[in-house]
Amino acid sequence: MKTVVITGSTSGIGKELVKIFSKDCKVFAGYRNENLIENIDNVEYFYIDLIDRNSIHSAIDNLKSKTDKIDILINVAGGVVAGPVELLDMDNLREQFELNTFSHLEFTQGLIPLLEDAKVINISSMSSFGHFPFISPYCASKRAMDILFNALSIENHKNIKVISIKPGVISTPLWQKSVDKNEKALTNCIGYEKEMEFIKANALKNTDKGLNVTKVAKFIYDVSKKHNPKPSYTIGYDAKFAEFLSIFPQNIINKIIKFGMNARIK
Repeated sequence: MKTVVITGSTSGIGKELVKIFSKDCKVFAGYRNENLIENIDNVEYFYIDLIDRNSIHSAIDNLKSKTDKIDILINVAGGVVAGPVELLDMDNLREQFELNTFSHLEFTQGLIPLLEDAKVINISSMSSFGHFPFISPYCASKRAMDILFNALSIENHKNIKVISIKPGVISTPLWQKSVDKNEKALTNCIGYEKEMEFIKANALKNTDKGLNVTKVAKFIYDVSKKHNPKPSYTIGYDAKFAEFLSIFPQNIINKIIKFGMNARIK
């Protein structure tokens, strides 16, 4: 029975991954809200707050005391910071990178001794292709995570395979949480009121209109079983379009994105 570690395991895609992997694996599932823990066979929960470095290191020590081998590490947890770049709060921007990038790298670094011949699967996003205005902190943090972990896959001496999963929009509670978290930014952007109204409405629509979360979790499970997985996978038509668009020169991409945005906010 393989040993799997999953962060962000009590909601959305993380919750579905726990259910799927626990059928034939021992799962250590990271949580922050104790009230969301479920009683599932083969699952042992551990506390981790990914914007608290002390919590990250406590979680690392806890896992090292429970197992001497991790076969699959899945970095799931994340969040979205929104707003026009000229009005971004720097503290919010730093927190975005702490949550989506630095925390996952620090957590993974601490578990390196247990990751010999392991797979590290990062839940990135089609946003890492960088095409989405007004959520640039999210795009940049996901892109940074992809770059750093890809370097890890090239450099490491433990045969660790790193896989970036770049889904399109997924139907999860992330969107409502993101609107709630960004309420101040979305309602106080003088000069960008129409754009923020569109961003908010689009996020709430995604709560119900995105990819089925179970389908995405099953896709990730199937990728984890591959002997020689690719470094990157996209899932969803919107993600595949974002990947295709990225081959064009930046000025062409900018014109397409700006045209599409202007057409939709009128």
